[in-house]
Amino acid sequence: PVRALHHRDYRMIPALLREFRETAGLTQRQLADALKVAQQTVHASESGSRRVDIAEFCRWAEACNLDPHDALDETSRTDRGRHTATGHTATD
Repeated sequence: PVRALHHRDYRMIPALLREFRETAGLTQRQLADALKVAQQTVHASESGSRRVDIAEFCRWAEACNLDPHDALDETSRTDRGRHTATGHTATD
C-alpha cells in the first residue's frame, strides 16, 4: 500500500514547520545549514511535497530554538484551531 503524502492528520505540519522557521528568523538556507540538508529539502518539507519523520521534526524544532515537546504540542493546538505559540491560529 502507498502511504498518503497528504493524509488529513499531516496537512498542518508543513505550514507549522514554516511558521517555526520564520518565527526563528531563519531563511530556508540557514535552516538547511543547521540541519545539514539541502535548501531544497527544507522547501519540499514546507511545501508538503516531502514528509518529515518525528526525529527530523524534533531536529527542526531545536534548530528553530523550540523545545521539541512544545513543538509537538503545537500540532494538536493548531489542529483544533487554537492559538499557537507564535500567536497564529490554524485559519490565519
